Amino acid sequence: MNADRARHAYRRHFGCEPSVLVRAPGRVNLIGEHTDYNDGFVLPCAIDRETVVAGGPADDGLLHAIAADFANETDTCPIGANFVPAAAEWANYVRGVTTALIDENIAISGARLAIAGDVPLGAGLSSSASLEVAVGTALAALAGTHIDPDRMARIAQRAENIYVGCQCGIMDQLIATRGVNGHALLIDCRSLACRPVALPRDVLVMIAHSGVHHTHAGGKYNTRRAQCIEAAAHYRVPMLRDLDFAGLERGKTGLNDIAYRRARHVVTENARTLAAADALAAGDLRTMGRLMGESHASMREDFEITVPAVDRLADIMAGVLDGAGGARMTGGGFGGCVVAVVPAEMVGAVREAVARDYRSPDGSAADVFVCKASDGAGPV
Repeated sequence: MNADRARHAYRRHFGCEPSVLVRAPGRVNLIGEHTDYNDGFVLPCAIDRETVVAGGPADDGLLHAIAADFANETDTCPIGANFVPAAAEWANYVRGVTTALIDENIAISGARLAIAGDVPLGAGLSSSASLEVAVGTALAALAGTHIDPDRMARIAQRAENIYVGCQCGIMDQLIATRGVNGHALLIDCRSLACRPVALPRDVLVMIAHSGVHHTHAGGKYNTRRAQCIEAAAHYRVPMLRDLDFAGLERGKTGLNDIAYRRARHVVTENARTLAAADALAAGDLRTMGRLMGESHASMREDFEITVPAVDRLADIMAGVLDGAGGARMTGGGFGGCVVAVVPAEMVGAVREAVARDYRSPDGSAADVFVCKASDGAGPV
């Protein structure tokens, strides 16, 4: 278990028992991709893959961290100093959260952290937000401070935006703090209003990893966000959330084709997400599956964030479901996972088809698992 690994790493490295043990989940987004930073709508659920942090105080004013998942690699930095990038990528998230807490005038003293988790890296399942929220929750507990879920999500997002360098929206961090067992959450990324949407009892969420790993710090993810800002400026709206399809078509003259297609994805994806939440709540898997298929096509054609391996994997899964459920790429894109909403009796058939018909670019089979919608961050 992740908790046992975190505890063991803490004892072995620091020579004492941790005083705090907390967790934060990864997430899978059922629909609503690249809409969060456009103030739009998303429909994720927290999953039963998580990051666990064992923590305790340090009397030297430093932050000491050990990562059990990276061969017990360690990082040490002063608390209260300006952010200085670390050599290890994982450590930048830890340092970033610490600095973001201080930015919020939350008094953080010396701390020792041991980190262990099982959220696949580079898979589109938000291992970064899981890490950020777990670290923030542990440091707040050590400081004797309660931070409400929305504020913790904002702090974790700030860490990733400013100190790691990925201009992500709020979805990943918010579902990590506010996940509800057995439910997806329809999130309004402008107001942060959340509506739990129960998953039907006979429906499971299946995730298949394409084997193509990605990273969002900088690069193409930030480019997509810049293109959305360009489109919103052209339409003279604060965010693409404020644009409907009629307005999109009416005002497109003079907008370059790339920015127009990016805007078309966001506008249509917002509409699909709202419709999908209603379909899922009603147990209407045919409508849900159609909307997921349309979402994948939009990500492939208009937002251009899928890759051939992910397209192939989504086609295999959707082909087996044949309208009885749906499949689409999930996450920021350029690799990662496909998520499928699957009737329980079809899980075996989908799994068999993926094992038989899919191979990653390096020839390996897809890693497939069925996940449960889980609660947000808290004590273990």
